[in-house]
Amino acid sequence: MADQHTILPTTAPRTSADPALAPQNQHHHGHHNHAPSAQAPDDIVYTTGTTADAPHVPPQNHQHLGTGAHDVEKNGSLSAGTLPAYSDEKGKADIDNTAASQESAPPTGWKAGPLGTVWRYRRPIIHFIIFGLFTGWWMASLILHHDDKNWVVPFLLWLAIMLRLIFFYVPIRYVSTPIRWVWHNTAVKIQSFIPEKFRTLAGAALTVSVILVGSFVTKESADNTRENRAVSLFGMAVIIFCFWATSRHRKAINWRTVCGGMLAQYIIGLFVLRTNVGYDIFSFIAARASDLLSFAKDGVAFLTSPDTADLPYFFFGVLPAIVFFIALVQVLYYIGFLQWFIRKFATFVFWALEVSGAEAVVAAATPFIGQGESAMLIRPFVPHMTKAEIHQIMTCGFATISGSVLIGYINLGLNPEALVSSCIMSIPASLAISKLRYPETEETLTAGRVVVPDDDEHEAENALHAFAEGAYLGIKIAGTILASILCILALVGLINGLLTWWGKYLNINDPELTLQTIFGYLFYPVAWLLGVPVRDGKDRDEKNRDIFKVAKLIAEKVIVNEYSAFNQLVTNPNFDELSPRSKLIATYALSGFGNIGSLGIQIGILGQLAPSRGGDVSSLAISALFSGVMSTLTSASVAGLVISDQISSFTSAGGS
Repeated sequence: MADQHTILPTTAPRTSADPALAPQNQHHHGHHNHAPSAQAPDDIVYTTGTTADAPHVPPQNHQHLGTGAHDVEKNGSLSAGTLPAYSDEKGKADIDNTAASQESAPPTGWKAGPLGTVWRYRRPIIHFIIFGLFTGWWMASLILHHDDKNWVVPFLLWLAIMLRLIFFYVPIRYVSTPIRWVWHNTAVKIQSFIPEKFRTLAGAALTVSVILVGSFVTKESADNTRENRAVSLFGMAVIIFCFWATSRHRKAINWRTVCGGMLAQYIIGLFVLRTNVGYDIFSFIAARASDLLSFAKDGVAFLTSPDTADLPYFFFGVLPAIVFFIALVQVLYYIGFLQWFIRKFATFVFWALEVSGAEAVVAAATPFIGQGESAMLIRPFVPHMTKAEIHQIMTCGFATISGSVLIGYINLGLNPEALVSSCIMSIPASLAISKLRYPETEETLTAGRVVVPDDDEHEAENALHAFAEGAYLGIKIAGTILASILCILALVGLINGLLTWWGKYLNINDPELTLQTIFGYLFYPVAWLLGVPVRDGKDRDEKNRDIFKVAKLIAEKVIVNEYSAFNQLVTNPNFDELSPRSKLIATYALSGFGNIGSLGIQIGILGQLAPSRGGDVSSLAISALFSGVMSTLTSASVAGLVISDQISSFTSAGGS
């Protein structure tokens, strides 16, 4: 399976040898997220027998007394060609037809009375109850907490639920068609006036213009001068140029994705950092994601003790959350929600940035649930992903931290606004950087549409069975992560031990020769390019002390992890003398999972989800790690461009 994708010249139409894209292997399931009147014509496509890896949910065999064994096929039929006494509650095509014919018959018994009427109209009744419940909750919250709580997030939650109820009955085309008409008669017409060969240049010029205007019109303050902002902007340009120069397929680079990603990073930075609404929205999402994963502590507390569940250890704090989340995801796939969500998201993101839906879903989820859990959202697609897609989802995981760890870092004394904004800003940058380093040259399963391979989650008998199978899969993935991290960090310790021993014979003792020391000097020019200011001092070493200190923190983050680097920034007296701008840039530069230990998480999860692609994952891991680290650093540059007079509040906990 690792060699199933064929690289073609960029001048030819992109095709793929993936059997999941062959029409003869595809079929449709009923759409369970809309009423029949609102059914969309372009439903999700499923495939059968196109994945080399064994299914995560084993095929179910049932023995019935007096009738013999029945083997249930994925299309809902039986090997004997007859319907069994039971029926799959998800409703396969032939069972749905039988149910429809039964509903057309005159009701008898209790179904002919008042209870039967309630039963026939149960769905709109339930929807009406949901409407009343959440509308009453929203109105009550406005009355009871109009002075002491934020009203934006409850309103957006209420609006999302109401829109979902409406579009269950009303086709979305009544909204999308006018939007599409406006778009085609405005932006598309403007684009048509630009000659095709100049459109990429025009997009790049627009991106640069927005960043220049937004960065240099604000007033100067302290060491946040326009000169330092110019250095940050120059650093971004250098990073982009280096990734272009080292690109695997320079001619295949999609500059729409690159320009759109960098522009989105800057606009998100403006929205989150310069508006209270932007911060409130993303902070709320991150907090709720953290709350969701924290429920795994209840299980840990039962198996051990409440005190053990509160320990800040990877084994008790991270692995149980991954197992719990994987089980939830399995249920969401069983009921069809995630397929529907990926379908909608794929359409929008492919239109906006021309990246696949699977990449977009991981990118959108990673800031809130983490690099391990987000990969589970696209579990059926992993065996069929192109190398560029694998590179992207790994880059995305390395580029940002997640809402599940935000509270811990805020408790260290770091500014919450800076941490929340850093989670979001690195994601569009990871799309741009990854597509520079490893452009897409193959056909994907989720490029504007969704083909769900094998859909083995439909083998589950019910939601409880899916949840149990998800827990079993989570245990396997957690074990792989644990072993991978242990071995990788032990290897780093071995290398450091050998380097220290070797360095003592050269009188390299203060500091000792380690990977952290080596990378600290390697990141020295990088720290300067981020815009860390050159401060006035008595001699050259004192002038550039901020740059070297920030470089050492970045090295600590890459070799060990971001927690260790954050802890040094907050508690080590050597970093107390950093200027406010240097602390700001350091905070953003450290806000990512891009470290050697995270290689174990990425390789462990993707290797378990798609054993046949283990070779591809391992070969791309180092490149993705480097891309993720640099994506995080571009966010540090953007922060240096966007924040001006608010800089003092961003370098202390509890800022605005």
